[in-house]
Amino acid sequence: MKVKVDEDTGGSPVLSLATITVAVAVKSAEGRGSQRAVKWAVEKLFPKAHRFIFIHVMPTITTIPTPSGEYIPVDGLDANVVKLYTEDKRAKCEEIFIPFKDLCKRRNVETLVLEGNNPATMLLKYVNDSGIKSLVLGSFFPSYFARKLKVSSVPSIILKHAPEFCDIYVVSSNKLMTNSINPLLAAESDLRTINKQQSSASSASAESVFHNRSSSLASSHLNFPTFVDGNSSNYVSPQHKHNRNLEDVTIGLQAVKGCHSSTYSEQSDIQDEVERLRLELQNSTALYNQTCEDLIHARNKVQLFSSQYLEESGKVNAAKKREENLRKIAAEEKEKHMEAEKEVEIARKLLSQEVYGRQIAELKALEQSLEKKKIVDALLSSDGRYRRFTREEIEVATDYFSESKMIGEGAYGKVYKGDLDHTPVAIKVLCSDASEKKEEFLKEVEVLSQLHHPHIVLLLGACPEKGCLVYEYMENGNLENYILERNSKPFPWFSRFRILFEVACALAFLHNSKPEPIIHRDMKPGNILLDKNLVCKIGDVGLAKIMSDVVPESITEYRNSVLAGTFAYMDPEYQRTGTLRPKSDLYAFGIIILQLLAAHRLNGLITKFENAVYSNSLVDILDNSVPDWPLVEAEELARMALKCCKLRCRERPDLETEVLPLLKRLAEFADMHTNVDKNLIDAPSPYLCPILQEVMEDPQIAADGFT
Repeated sequence: MKVKVDEDTGGSPVLSLATITVAVAVKSAEGRGSQRAVKWAVEKLFPKAHRFIFIHVMPTITTIPTPSGEYIPVDGLDANVVKLYTEDKRAKCEEIFIPFKDLCKRRNVETLVLEGNNPATMLLKYVNDSGIKSLVLGSFFPSYFARKLKVSSVPSIILKHAPEFCDIYVVSSNKLMTNSINPLLAAESDLRTINKQQSSASSASAESVFHNRSSSLASSHLNFPTFVDGNSSNYVSPQHKHNRNLEDVTIGLQAVKGCHSSTYSEQSDIQDEVERLRLELQNSTALYNQTCEDLIHARNKVQLFSSQYLEESGKVNAAKKREENLRKIAAEEKEKHMEAEKEVEIARKLLSQEVYGRQIAELKALEQSLEKKKIVDALLSSDGRYRRFTREEIEVATDYFSESKMIGEGAYGKVYKGDLDHTPVAIKVLCSDASEKKEEFLKEVEVLSQLHHPHIVLLLGACPEKGCLVYEYMENGNLENYILERNSKPFPWFSRFRILFEVACALAFLHNSKPEPIIHRDMKPGNILLDKNLVCKIGDVGLAKIMSDVVPESITEYRNSVLAGTFAYMDPEYQRTGTLRPKSDLYAFGIIILQLLAAHRLNGLITKFENAVYSNSLVDILDNSVPDWPLVEAEELARMALKCCKLRCRERPDLETEVLPLLKRLAEFADMHTNVDKNLIDAPSPYLCPILQEVMEDPQIAADGFT
């Protein structure tokens, strides 16, 4: 096939040769039609063309072959693979243009590869998009008019659907067909062929004229479908063909008349025969033309009815498909409706059961609350495990709860300092509106009345009427005042080591209590109290819990329980699962160790120590109020604290076998430094070495009083 493009200049309907662009669409290098089209274009159009383009239509790539011979759709392959395969195909298509470029001697030749499954559609689209004014197609057959033009062929489709502004040319081996009333280029070879036929016809005999007439009629009938199928405005019509034959016959008869003018009778017979044949030929031509018009009209009606039938059948099929889809959707919706009705019925039954169960549970809870209230009232009224103080005694001891006597305040209530039996005591008063704290009050009375340990605060008595607990008074307050509020009193490192060991001993005592272990659940610096000698005692055991069923560390159990304690010191596993173990107190103890070392609040404390230990920069985060930290022992203590702060209980160390031995050794190390400092303070100056400033083991006093 061959494509010729004319680009107009300034909208003029008549195109100049200076702006002619010729594009040859090549099917293959071996195709006779393509070779014929290229040769014709090079000979006729290339010298006058402004641009010369070769075009090849490549099929759209939908599958890619595999080494095994199978074809895989491009939708299931990677985009890069498809791109590489497409580029390879385009490169092979470019090789088709090489022999055709040789014909042009590679001068001003361009190439273009279009991609599509329908060459005619792609060429028409290219014509419409590019505004092409002339389109030339090369025919595969040696004579375009000697065969029946197929409706599905590329030239037929382009001739039928070409836009009005485009002139179409079809080139075969010896013919040129066009729909243009003003052809761009004259077909010189065709003109020479026509002239040659006319000259031969003028010299023919009468017998050959008659033979030519009959053969022309037969040829016209044989070639009739070619002109009917070709939807062109400039094709050679049957009437024109027969008129031309008539002219040929006339010329032939005139020649015969000139040759035999010797006999008048013969001339008269020939003239009569010519007139008769002329009339017969005109009648046959008119009848043939009418038949052709009727046939074209009938064929157009058939095509119209066929297209309407196809359109209507398509609508019917689409309606059937929609009906089938709607029926399927209706069936699915009906099934969903039935399932929804069943679910609603089941939900109603479950709701009625839940309402009934809730009513039963409310009745049981009411009964349990009444029984619990009776037990609480009985416990408050008579309990021989602690000393009972009257309301008047508590009021006198606290100056009727004077603000000047208040030494602390928490969620449970206020703490006052008072004197009972000439003994300073701390009185914790439960808030009047904190009725839910009464259970903690009873729990603390129950636990503290049974516990006696040097490092657990001593419960002196209670006042059930007012909801008061009477403790021994701790002169130095709690540990939080020392490490966070920067108490003015010095707080050396050896005192901190000893306090940690004492707290660990108290926790070990609680965890090993019989018959069941006791877990504090609210370990924090505010609940570690200090006496006048900085000896610590654990208090505030109102949240302590007696564990009758301790879950092993290797098992993770989830329980629906109310969390108790201070959130910042609460075991993460206890927060997540509700399972309480003795090692839950160990997590809070690890946080307390880190706070004693750094004297900081909890924000990012664990992360800071981890980074410091791993980077050997622990000295940077230790409390700078202590100038003489033992770095080796402090690092050992920090590493143990980080182990205690592990998220899982099973990863934390054992209190008795791992934590206590280390703290005991550090406490002994602290006591040794405490004795040395005490000797330095208490020894007389003559017993101190003037050089080393240490106490001499065997000092000798001279007569002048110097050692």
